[in-house]
This record gives sequence, C-alpha cells and structure tokens, in this order.
Amino acid sequence: MRLAIHHDTTYRYESPVQYSIQQLRLTPSNASAQFVRQWQIDAPAKLDAAVDAYGNTLHTLVLTRPHGEIRLRVSGEVDTVPLHDGQLGEVVGAIPLEHFTCATRLTDVNPAIVELAVVAGPLDKPAALIALAEAICERVAYQPGATDVTSSAGDALEAGKGVCQDHAHLMLACCRNQGVPARYVSGYLDPGEVPQTASHAWVDVWLHDLGWVSVDVTRSDFASEKYCRVAVGRDYEAAAPVRGTRIGGREEKLQVSVRVNADGLQ
Repeated sequence: MRLAIHHDTTYRYESPVQYSIQQLRLTPSNASAQFVRQWQIDAPAKLDAAVDAYGNTLHTLVLTRPHGEIRLRVSGEVDTVPLHDGQLGEVVGAIPLEHFTCATRLTDVNPAIVELAVVAGPLDKPAALIALAEAICERVAYQPGATDVTSSAGDALEAGKGVCQDHAHLMLACCRNQGVPARYVSGYLDPGEVPQTASHAWVDVWLHDLGWVSVDVTRSDFASEKYCRVAVGRDYEAAAPVRGTRIGGREEKLQVSVRVNADGLQ
C-alpha cells in the first residue's frame, strides 16, 4: 500500500519569541515493513540532521531572531507491506531488550495497572496482546482532550478516558509489569472515516518466538500496512514528533493538520 502523508504544524505566540529550539522526529526510515519513496520537511530555518539513540531520524531547528510563529510542513509517500499478526520481522537492535522492560514516569505501574495487566493472562502470543488491548479500551474510552502529553498511564486509567498515547502507555505499563519488552511507536495511520486519528501512536511488543509484534491498542488490532512508522522509544517523551523550548512568546497557540491517503491518492 502507498500512503501519501501531509502534516502541518503551526505554533503562534502572543508576543515575539526571542529564541527557540525544536527537536523534530517527523521523518520515517526505511525498514522491513516500509519503504520511503519521498519525504521533505519545510521549516523556517536550516534543519540539522542526526540519529538519536533509538535510531530515529532527528532534526534540530534553532531560531535566534524574533519570531511570532513557527510553521512546519511535512509531506511524503511511503510504501508499506501487510504484516501477519503484526510481526515486523526485525531482529534485536543495538539497544538491549531489557531497556524496554524499564518503567518510565509515563508508564509507571500502580495497583490498578497491576490488576489490569493480568486480565489477558501471559503475554506470550499475539492473541493475548489483542485481548489486553481490548481490556484497556474497555477501561479507558477514547476521548480527545481528556488528557495531555504529561498524563501518565495511571492518570488515564483513573480518569477512564484518554487518547491513543494513553492507550499505548497503558499497554507498555502492563507489558513491563510482566517483564515483557515493549516500546512506544509514533507515526501515521490511514484512518478511513476517523480523520482525527491520522497522527497516531501504538506499541511494539517483543514475543520470544516471533520478535517485535506491532499492536494498535486504540483499535485493538495489529498495526499493518495502513501504518507509517516514524519513531520509537520507551514512551512518548522519547518519540514525540516535536519537542522544544523557547524564550519569550507568552501564550502559545498550536494548530495541527494531518492527512493520510492510501494508494497515493491526493
């Protein structure tokens, strides 16, 4: 399947920003499940490219002149392939699997998460991962705006509502509670009739006999050819599309538009 992706992000500020630095994880890489045909990022200044510890393409944008907005425009085409039960067919990378069993602030475990983690039984088969995803979605309804990027898995479970990021963090917490390696994935999805989910988050879970298995917790299904992978990490903070800091500007307004079209249709 060919995915045509357009992602516009605009930050506007109440007063001029004197200095800002942004780290962008907005560029997918070629991998076993996808091939990047073309990709570009339009930014208001030069982008310095690097590769982070997880192998994600990382661009750094620094603006030292006063500015009232930052506009980022991303576009490209990616070819993807179907995955049987979400199996990526990738071997262990440079980072030891044990790294992905460690809790983070956003995926820390509390008694309620421990109770949720045992619902699906041992997480040793793809079907068990889908069962756990279904249990998570039964406990945390999808509701945009109910949480923010600082909300933890425990926060979302207590609130009983959240978004794909929260579902992913809960899955990570449950897996890690059982000592099963799991990592956060950010990227894009051909959403069909639900366009607000085009910018998406899901998880990869390491199963001993199968390797990494990719699961969309929000949809309680395997992530396959409708998904474009962009970045991975232990949680959102390590794979966030855009993170930065600034001096000045006072109040900030953010506007995001994401479109994903299958088979390259515009």
